[in-house]
Amino acid sequence: MNIIESTAADAELLASIIRESNKDVAQEFGINGDNNPKHPSFCQRDWVESDFKRGERYFTYQQNGIGVGCVAFENPRPGVGYLNRLSVLPEYRYQGIGEVLVRHIVSYGKLNDIQRLSIGIIADHVKLKNWYLKLGFIEGERKLFPHLPFDVLYMSCKC
Repeated sequence: MNIIESTAADAELLASIIRESNKDVAQEFGINGDNNPKHPSFCQRDWVESDFKRGERYFTYQQNGIGVGCVAFENPRPGVGYLNRLSVLPEYRYQGIGEVLVRHIVSYGKLNDIQRLSIGIIADHVKLKNWYLKLGFIEGERKLFPHLPFDVLYMSCKC
């Protein structure tokens, strides 16, 4: 296992991991370019480059020197962090990589004086919600956004 902090030079690799890791979710929930063009399954290099410009930090999980998963951390205001873009390539799932990446961000948050780490997921993605609950996250507000074809469930955990 090797988690490295990524740089903007890794934007294409990160976009590829994010895109490929979210295609099955898009298919499962009927997400397409018309009803949600900003869904991670359509992630492009320039999206990731914009994230870096906003100060978002990316971390890549490497297995045998190959990037197979990633996660992003955003610090929008003091004490609050967002866990974004958690992605593991389908052929590497169910090996604990996602959990290792989440735990890395929780530890990173602690080191950076973050008290609460938040995420937003598709509210009806029960399997993902239960996985986050198992990792110590709690359910928060469920919100409908008119531009999205699904409700968003916010979850959080203490760092």
